[in-house]
Amino acid sequence: MPWWDIPALVELERRLFPGDSPWSAEMFWSELAVGNHYVVHRDEAGLVDGYAGLAVGPDVADVCTIGVRPDRQGRGLGRLLLRDLIAASGGQRMMLEVRTDNDPAIALYTSEGFRRIGLRRSYYFPSGADAYTMERSA
Repeated sequence: MPWWDIPALVELERRLFPGDSPWSAEMFWSELAVGNHYVVHRDEAGLVDGYAGLAVGPDVADVCTIGVRPDRQGRGLGRLLLRDLIAASGGQRMMLEVRTDNDPAIALYTSEGFRRIGLRRSYYFPSGADAYTMERSA
């Protein structure tokens, strides 16, 4: 992901996650600075319509974020982005958190081999929404 896409990602974060502390430009800069894997997808006009990030550690890869512009959801873009992260994981065990009420995301993750392994109460701030922890085995 080039750094100049950060403002578009910040705007998408605001639209997608308004009650759950959307990521700031500084957070995205930090992700790039430590070398985490980020990818963006562009629509036909060249505008960012999706993005995803992965932190690859020595033993596990953590899905940091996946976001798809609302008008592009339901068209397989989230799956395309997730598959990019799976490939970037190098076959490692993968972990993620997802809101317990985000049924489309849960269905996507499950269909790509993730399974629920835990519940994190009040994980999202400031909404207080719960999250499932999900894992995809190596």
